[in-house]
Amino acid sequence: MSLWVAFAGILAGVIVWWLAVRRLTTRPWEAQGTADGRDSAGTLGPPPARIGLWILLAILTSLFALFITGYWMRMGHGMAHGLTHDWHPLAEPRVLWINTVLLALGSVAMQWARVATNRDDPARARLAWWLGGAFAVAFLVGQYYAWQQLQAAGYYAAANPANASFYLLTGVHAVHLGGGLVAWIRTAARMARGGAGLDDVRLGIELCTVYWHYLLLVWLVLFGLLLQT
Repeated sequence: MSLWVAFAGILAGVIVWWLAVRRLTTRPWEAQGTADGRDSAGTLGPPPARIGLWILLAILTSLFALFITGYWMRMGHGMAHGLTHDWHPLAEPRVLWINTVLLALGSVAMQWARVATNRDDPARARLAWWLGGAFAVAFLVGQYYAWQQLQAAGYYAAANPANASFYLLTGVHAVHLGGGLVAWIRTAARMARGGAGLDDVRLGIELCTVYWHYLLLVWLVLFGLLLQT
């Protein structure tokens, strides 16, 4: 594990946040290249929900960057070697690879729902939306199973800092995905409501999809960091 790995993780978070901000703050007439978007959307800025997600992604980028930096430093980089005598790396459960695939499939499904919504295809939008949520739940179940495997093998959080760091990094990510599922459930309830059209859930689908993509990238950075160490 070297310094460039830690900063690569931080840089990846900053890049995805910047891309998300660019996408969320784009005006419809800028994306379409016509004046029709301006006439239909007006000249107001992005909705408060988009601004809220912008702020949230900025906060999360800072949070995970601090976790990555703290993890790297706790391993002994930039610290006296005597402070890391209790660091005993653990072997990551193989189920984490399956969980990674599940989270990626969930992100793909969410993007499919977004595309179907933009094409006014409610049947495919609903199917993809439910698949995205199901894959996210399966990921969380898989993470819990990984924790159970580690505990059964004697890798408890209090045993050494390496164990505690693993539970902390994966746990914080899981909590944020769980928070995303709350927004997913609210949108799913609106989709299931009789008479609700895609226009009623279009913004919710867009914001959840961006959030899912962001958490996928964060997980890839964290997983790569854990495998390296």
